[in-house]
Amino acid sequence: MTSQYVDEDAIREENCDEIADIEKYAHMGKQPPICRGYQIKIGDGQLSYKSFVIADPAPLGRQLLDLAGFRPVEEYLIFQVLRDGLLEDLRLDEVCDLRKRGVKKFLVFRSDRLFRFFIDGREFNWGASLITGLTLKKLAGVDPATYGVWLEVRGCDDRAISDTELVDLSVPGVERFFTGITQTTEG
Repeated sequence: MTSQYVDEDAIREENCDEIADIEKYAHMGKQPPICRGYQIKIGDGQLSYKSFVIADPAPLGRQLLDLAGFRPVEEYLIFQVLRDGLLEDLRLDEVCDLRKRGVKKFLVFRSDRLFRFFIDGREFNWGASLITGLTLKKLAGVDPATYGVWLEVRGCDDRAISDTELVDLSVPGVERFFTGITQTTEG
């Protein structure tokens, strides 16, 4: 049995005429090729995304905001949504290498501050003071139809959060949420 060496850089160079979908490559756990453009998705606090194509493989945060029409860019926060579902804030003058493994898409908020919370033990920064139960489930990566989400309340019963309920993240302290199965198919 012989092993074959694959020159990934040569393969990437051959694909230079395509537009690489960075979300697709992130799902595959692969680095996007060097190409003429990169399809990216930029969304809002309701996790509603639109697709854009950018030629620059390493844009600044401000370039991404401008591309999506968020102006003036100084009034917005932008986050990278990573392959593992975590959010990482991207400063206006910070470079985002779209060829880096794991950058999946982007979220934008019109805000001047971050709100920190935990869900299922994972830390998130959010760009709005309000968040819905459905958004929490999506960030946790659970099936919204079969999972519920609860706000941990120390010293009291934990509070179930419905899909449409808005939770205020601006109250003092760090909110802690957890998910669990609410419906089973077993008889």
